[in-house]
Amino acid sequence: MMITGTPEEQAATRKRIVNRLKRAHGQLAGVIAAVEADASCRDVVTQLAAVTSALDRAGFAIVSTAMRDCVADPEGAANAEGLTTDELEKLFLALA
Repeated sequence: MMITGTPEEQAATRKRIVNRLKRAHGQLAGVIAAVEADASCRDVVTQLAAVTSALDRAGFAIVSTAMRDCVADPEGAANAEGLTTDELEKLFLALA
C-alpha cells in the first residue's frame, strides 16, 4: 500500500489503519466466542455490528489514503498500485 507524506506522516497513517484492523480482529474474535458459547442473539448481533463498523472504518481509511495519494501524485500512485483515480473511486463507493 502506497502512503505518501513525510516518514512521520506515513507511520502515523499506517498505525491508524493497523489499529482499526486490530480492533476489528478483536471484535471478530468476540463474535466467534459468542457463537461458540451459544450467547444470545442480541450479543452476537451487537458484536457483529461492531466488527462491520470497524472494518468499514478501516476500509474508508485505506481508500481515502489511496485517493489522497492519487490526487497528490496520480502517475506515481497508478504506477505503484496499478489503480487509477476512477478505480479507487469505484472501490470507495463499493464500501459505502
